[in-house]
Amino acid sequence: MAAVALEHKATNLAILDMRELVSYTDAFVLCTANNRRQVQAIADAVSVAAKRDFGIIPTGVEGLEAARWVLVDLGDIVVHVFDGPLREFYDLDGLWRDAPRLAVPEVEGAEETPLFTLP
Repeated sequence: MAAVALEHKATNLAILDMRELVSYTDAFVLCTANNRRQVQAIADAVSVAAKRDFGIIPTGVEGLEAARWVLVDLGDIVVHVFDGPLREFYDLDGLWRDAPRLAVPEVEGAEETPLFTLP
């Protein structure tokens, strides 16, 4: 799912290992989009790829209409697609700072420009 987001030009991607912290999922994928249209495109692409490649239908997709923060619940993985200001405001990276970070896949053409830095 992280690779799909990166293929759709997501930035600031982080994969958090949530297995020891919560009971409802194994990982969070957090990423940022440049605008609302891109937020929707990334969330849609993740949903399509989950079904096509893994036979997983999202149990829920929240926020698609407003497209500022879209949550795609795939059960074992929850993908959060943010616009920049909401990513900073809600700061899930900081909230879950104790979660181990997993390796981000390398995708050709993916941007690596950070939107903001963590303290």
